[in-house]
Amino acid sequence: MRIEIWSDVVCPWCFIGKRRLERALDGFAHRDDVEVVYRSFELDPSAPTPATERMDEVLARKYGGGVDNARMMMAQVTQVAAEEGLEYHLDRTLRGNTVDAHRLLHLALAESGPAVQASLKESLMTAYFTRAEDITDHDVLRKAATDAGLDTSRVDAVLASREYAEAVRADVDQARAFGASGVPFFVVDRKYAVSGAQPTEVFSQVLDRAWAESHPQLTGVGEGVDGEVCGPDGC
Repeated sequence: MRIEIWSDVVCPWCFIGKRRLERALDGFAHRDDVEVVYRSFELDPSAPTPATERMDEVLARKYGGGVDNARMMMAQVTQVAAEEGLEYHLDRTLRGNTVDAHRLLHLALAESGPAVQASLKESLMTAYFTRAEDITDHDVLRKAATDAGLDTSRVDAVLASREYAEAVRADVDQARAFGASGVPFFVVDRKYAVSGAQPTEVFSQVLDRAWAESHPQLTGVGEGVDGEVCGPDGC
């Protein structure tokens, strides 16, 4: 079974959703038969390089209410993240372009496989949310990539070029074709979609149902309906 996850490395709910899915997978009887692949989605393709503007100022401009209101929103998300064991410092994060981070995630998948890609995804999100590092900085990206096990020379070659830029755009186009209006967006076997950082229980339900319908000879369950979407209340 394959799970594809469209997300951005600067999306706070994407990290929360990642943890909730991982918890569901930890309790899934067929975890060893599940492959998780991360797909690219840029929330703010116009964001600058290098990152200079504080995210509390960005949110204040986007939603109104001033910086104090933006920081209140950040505090609420930080509390949710803490409940999932994540340490956020959103008040220190900066608005920056994520295309280079996504290109490295494609490199990781293409040359080292899903496990290394997942490790890089974790490193990038930790760099941004926990250490509030500039996600556009090639030194930050290089360290995350090499810590995940990627070859330094290949990392530098990708960062010095536009390699995998088309793959990033293709991922974004595919998400839109699926009807995704935001991220995180999870697709199981190109059949079931889960939008948003749903509770762990919802992910568990989807995993069980997808497995049962793809292995009817083992479970006695008949075929499901292609394209069924699980909303906030589950399947």
